[in-house]
Amino acid sequence: MSLQFVVDGAVAGAVTGLGAVGVTLTYSILRFANFAHGEFIAAGAYATLAIGGAIGVGLGAASPPLGPFSFSAVTLVAAVLAMGVTGALALALDAVLFRRLRDRGEAVVAIMASFGASMALRSLFEAVFTSRPAYFTRMLQIARPIGFGLKATPNQLALFGLALLLMVLLHGLMTRTATGRAMRAVSENPGLARVAGLDVGRTIRLTWLLGGALAGAAGTVVGLLVQIRPGMGFDLLLPLFAAAILGGIGSVPGAVLGGFTVGFAEAAAVAFAGAQWRGAVAFAVLIGVLLLRPTGLFGRPA
Repeated sequence: MSLQFVVDGAVAGAVTGLGAVGVTLTYSILRFANFAHGEFIAAGAYATLAIGGAIGVGLGAASPPLGPFSFSAVTLVAAVLAMGVTGALALALDAVLFRRLRDRGEAVVAIMASFGASMALRSLFEAVFTSRPAYFTRMLQIARPIGFGLKATPNQLALFGLALLLMVLLHGLMTRTATGRAMRAVSENPGLARVAGLDVGRTIRLTWLLGGALAGAAGTVVGLLVQIRPGMGFDLLLPLFAAAILGGIGSVPGAVLGGFTVGFAEAAAVAFAGAQWRGAVAFAVLIGVLLLRPTGLFGRPA
């Protein structure tokens, strides 16, 4: 029996964990499930594609791929800039829509508004970029042996490492910096944090910025591994929430572990039951966690 699904699950888990971190940060600090988070993922992919194209035109020549990978240095630069774009998009959406509803205490309305924002952004992507799939490159890669009978493409290995690096850096930010301590304090008790002199508004803005930037990075990774479509982020939304809830809302390590759990479960379902069961796995994980352990693996009771 082939264990190749382990590689697919590891890559899918890294991407899911990267996106779930943004979900868990937003929910833990704002007590708000943002269903437009998937569109930040698509925005990151399209922003990288557009910025990379603009840089390529400016250089007047196509940038060669880096070593065995299908992407170039221009793509990496564009990906970093795209993270800023998606972070700014998240900030703008909060300033225009969510902050006003939050100030009025209309949490349920804010959740419904996020559905509307999700559909509006998805329609905008389709209007601007069309519904046809786009690609960073048409270059085909051959999977190479990595041991134990498993194979992986250079892109998969590189992007798996990149996703892990981003999650480790964020964990370091949350646990070893004053900014991270402020975010955790606001997550625990916003009122007490404000009394203690913390700038809660600044912390909330930073949360949106980080969540949006990480979603943008996840979008670029998905685009490099598969393809870019207006609905790519929406398709990932259920696995992201399943991973965030499984890990425990507010826990960055929990979101990462939840992402890998969902990724491996989906890959195993495809390998042993068929691709038609892939979506059902995330739903089953979500329902199971809500029934058996609503606080998740690392969450704490409210």
